[in-house]
Amino acid sequence: MTNDTIQELSLKEIHQRLRDGSLKSRELTESAIGRYQEDLGAYRDFRKDDAIAHATLADQAFRCGTDLGPLQGVPVSVKDLYGLSGTQTFAGSPKALPESFEKEGPVVSSLRRQHSVFTGKTHTVEFAFGGLGVNTHWGTPRNPWDAETHRVPGGSSCGAGVSLQEGTAWIALGSDTAGSVRVPASMTGCVGLKTSYGRWSLEGIFPLSPTLDTAGILTRSAEDALIGFAAIDPEHQGKLEELMKDAESLDPASVRISTRDITLWQDCESGIAETVEDALKELNRGGVRLVESTTPETRQALEIFNMGSVPGIEIKEFIQSELPAWLETTDPVVGTRIKSSSSVDAGEYLRRLRVLKKLSASVQRHFEDVDLIASPTVPITPPLLADVSEVEGYAPRNMASLRNTTVGNLLGLCGITLPVGLDASGMPVGLQLLAKHGNDAKLLTIACRLEKILGTPRQRLGLAPCLK
Repeated sequence: MTNDTIQELSLKEIHQRLRDGSLKSRELTESAIGRYQEDLGAYRDFRKDDAIAHATLADQAFRCGTDLGPLQGVPVSVKDLYGLSGTQTFAGSPKALPESFEKEGPVVSSLRRQHSVFTGKTHTVEFAFGGLGVNTHWGTPRNPWDAETHRVPGGSSCGAGVSLQEGTAWIALGSDTAGSVRVPASMTGCVGLKTSYGRWSLEGIFPLSPTLDTAGILTRSAEDALIGFAAIDPEHQGKLEELMKDAESLDPASVRISTRDITLWQDCESGIAETVEDALKELNRGGVRLVESTTPETRQALEIFNMGSVPGIEIKEFIQSELPAWLETTDPVVGTRIKSSSSVDAGEYLRRLRVLKKLSASVQRHFEDVDLIASPTVPITPPLLADVSEVEGYAPRNMASLRNTTVGNLLGLCGITLPVGLDASGMPVGLQLLAKHGNDAKLLTIACRLEKILGTPRQRLGLAPCLK
């Protein structure tokens, strides 16, 4: 099997081939290693020797007839917020964090027990505090959809989507506090899953905001995301076949999507809203019901977001208490926002938390009438790195990049982004779908069914220019 043929395999095909012996994990891993492009900058620490060792263990288990889980033998990249045994954690900062941050939490441990193949640590925005993907300490990964100019890949999981596009991983671990999985997934033409708050353990993941942090994954398709979810989610481990059957049997006519929350559709750059609207029309022609309804909680949540950042308050307290030396070396575009968070007093911080709690409870009732809330994932095209390298250019674009995704975190929802086309600049556009808290499995089965109507990301977008 050629390297190009292997790269075109879906996780479902890989799952079958690894188990029937027509593909070896080492062969798959060597294909991934061969796709590594240092100039794209996906990884802080690319570990090809470790990956080969992991693949060897996976193949040995397969030869013994041992099936440890859906991601056995599959290359997985790890955001440099996650503890990964044998590798340092920097969290995007210029120096390694204390050794305690290398400890693996339940998400990584579950994959290690399955003999997943860890390809290395992908870059992150410093302390995960930013939506564009900029990091002046390590260099900003390059968005592979612009072969001429360096555009940002989205953040804070800025290396994750790039690792998928270049072909070094089939699953990328990320985290999402205001959109840090969905924004880079959208900007790089991938699928990104933000799980419901509290669903996946945050142990072993550097904390930006205990109030809003969630773990998540980026993948090459919605079907791949479903398989990744079944491998990691505590409630669905061992239930992959059941989830796949649910997705295949789902009637599109049973899906109701809210499409007209004006707060999430206004001020989109050229070609973004139009591309998402076209995708929704295709879904409607495929039987999906579109419901023109509004959700007032989104507007109120964004008022809180625009006032100032709950994550900013929480990350400043954490660094001051646990890592004071790291506060002094922060990247200006990150440090400026962290330091400004001190202007919010304890009473105002608690008021914001109380308001968000009420809004989260209130918005759940909206899902009695619809299954999903749809919008563009990111309302702006990925900016040129040169335009966001300084604080003045960075700040407004960072806020704009997170506007639609942060609603999912602030209201306690789960969410996914699906690539649906290219904007006027030829950059990927994502369709964001938000679902009721706890409805992660339902969200994924619907997303898989919608992907059957729309086509996979590769079918929809083609190949990124940097990879041609």
